Amino acid sequence: MGYDGHDHWRPDGPDRSRYPDWGPDPDWGRPPPADDGRAPRRFRFWKVLLLWPLMLVLAATAAVGALFIYYTVVFPDPLAMRPKATGPVVRILARDDSLLAERGVSRAYIPLDMLSPHAADAVVAIEDRRFFVHPGIDALGMLRAAVTNLRAGRLAQGGSTLTQQLAKNLFLTSDRTWSRKAEELVLALWLELRLSKRDILELYLNRVYFGGGAHGIEAASQRYFAKSARDLSIAEAAVIAGLLKAPSRYAPSASPVQALARGRLVIEKMHEAGFLSGPEAAAAGAEEIRFSPLMRMPDQAEMAYAVDFVRDAAARFEDADRDEIVIETTLDATLQRRAGEIVERALAERGRALDAGQAAVVALAPDGAIRALVGGRSYADSQFNRAVKAHRQPGSAFKPVVYLTAIERGLTPDSIVEDAPITAGRWSPKNDNGRYLGATTLRNALAQSLNTVAVRLVLDAGPEAVAATARRLGMRSPLRKDASLALGTSEVSLLDLTGAYAAFSNGGYVNEPYAIRRVRTGGGKVLFQRIDAQSDVAIPRASVAAMDDMLRAVVATGTGRRAAIPGRAVAGKTGTSQDFRDAWFVGYTADLTAGVWVGNDDGRTMKRVVGGTLPAEIWREVVEAAYETATPPPLPSDKGGAAASVTAANERRSGEEEDLIARMLAGEDPDRPDDASLSGETIVMPSGRILVRPPAIQ
Repeated sequence: MGYDGHDHWRPDGPDRSRYPDWGPDPDWGRPPPADDGRAPRRFRFWKVLLLWPLMLVLAATAAVGALFIYYTVVFPDPLAMRPKATGPVVRILARDDSLLAERGVSRAYIPLDMLSPHAADAVVAIEDRRFFVHPGIDALGMLRAAVTNLRAGRLAQGGSTLTQQLAKNLFLTSDRTWSRKAEELVLALWLELRLSKRDILELYLNRVYFGGGAHGIEAASQRYFAKSARDLSIAEAAVIAGLLKAPSRYAPSASPVQALARGRLVIEKMHEAGFLSGPEAAAAGAEEIRFSPLMRMPDQAEMAYAVDFVRDAAARFEDADRDEIVIETTLDATLQRRAGEIVERALAERGRALDAGQAAVVALAPDGAIRALVGGRSYADSQFNRAVKAHRQPGSAFKPVVYLTAIERGLTPDSIVEDAPITAGRWSPKNDNGRYLGATTLRNALAQSLNTVAVRLVLDAGPEAVAATARRLGMRSPLRKDASLALGTSEVSLLDLTGAYAAFSNGGYVNEPYAIRRVRTGGGKVLFQRIDAQSDVAIPRASVAAMDDMLRAVVATGTGRRAAIPGRAVAGKTGTSQDFRDAWFVGYTADLTAGVWVGNDDGRTMKRVVGGTLPAEIWREVVEAAYETATPPPLPSDKGGAAASVTAANERRSGEEEDLIARMLAGEDPDRPDDASLSGETIVMPSGRILVRPPAIQ
């Protein structure tokens, strides 16, 4: 059978009988391609597109289920996490025994059935209107919050439900991380499975913080209105519910005007949610609210960072008495208030232009007693204490440690050093202005903050020797073991650095900063008593005099001129970290050492803020405020040479005091009063410091 011109394998192909010149199809006679079992490429694409999300959903479901099982094993009964019924009132006193703050840790638990119905309605209306509908996570609320925040260009509204807030309060930290947020979502779903809505709401109202030291709605009601939460009126319940957004900012004890304005907003939300009729809302808005006269603590906002620091230091004693704990501190109430005001005003006036968002201040007496401690611009906005917990690069503010090491190795302020290009390995540090002075004195090198000289001094002495000097001055942060240590590349806290400078003002004694003089119960039983004792000189007196000479030059003719106070003897040092991320000034007079840090929490670069500008100006204002009612004594080196650099307090120390300290260290109990329980441990460190450890509670 011959070829007839048709393509029998491809009947839909062209009819070759009409084109004889084409000849037979070259593929004619070949069998059709075998089916390899693979789907077309387009089908495989859709298969992957559909299966992968399904697999991810299954994996996420399995992970959530595993977490549910874990939480159930670890927390078999969430209701068991109800707060303790009572706790002592903690009163914190200033150095003159005036009241700084009162923190009631009472956590009286009140069942939902006994609570004023308006209180629960107010909280639901302002915090989570869909609380009784959603399963613990409100996707609609999260979407609405996201849209609102995008329109505002800032975080104007949160999307967390009451259940999520309770999960964070019960189980999580306040860290703002994606992992913490994911765990919060899972815990919220788990709580909804384990508890009823009423249980969740009851637990929430009894645990959350309402400002002014009040945890739980019953404590808040007693604090602000001197009545039980079961007796709250609509307007009073609205005020308390309004505190939840920002307890420290809206608390009536801090700002009654803002608390009332926030309460009116809550009343409007209650009306919108259907909890109140129009006439009821109007009557509640017109209701006169009277706060308890006992709620307001003096200058609470300015005291908050220092009070938190004291509370943390004395936390172990808060369970020593059921009724009252009294903490006597070293804080100067007036200076603490003024320092907070100075920081706020400086940043309000110049912070935006300089792109500087935060600042911190520490002020110390010669023996290390903390007179003022400001941990940030606003405690209401952020409770993070930057003076104590933040570790940042001090820049040239670390150089006095380097220069002290050089002085102790035989140099003097008048020694000639070389300011010229230098290379340490692959690193070639330069001065900030890019110029070099050549031969100059050690005094001028520190006053002008010459980087090359500081690096040479570290290379001559060795980084280990400089680090040892820093340890001797009381600095505890990890320090680098290379030449960059000269320029302050190792991160330190403001409190540690300021404490180190105090040794230059007090004649060479290194005392660990402290804020607590005594802790006692309301009945008078002493739980802790600090012993007024001083160690041997940790820095040679001649070295103290030399450092004082050079640090005075920094303020008189160098980078710290803006810290100068007419008629006052001032010494100190500026510091600026790389790219203007941190700016410092730490300095001292005869009886006050203070440190100032300025920067941003996220490490963002400021607009050419250096230690000799805004930090030095804040420092000067704080020190001037400290001396508004007092005349400072002369600096140690004003008293007649190196031998006179010992402070008057040290010269008055009698032989009887020496015997007392020696007997205490030997474990004896010299003439202890019958009503005291001084069982603290006193230890002399190799550096010469005396540490007084709190006693164990009997």
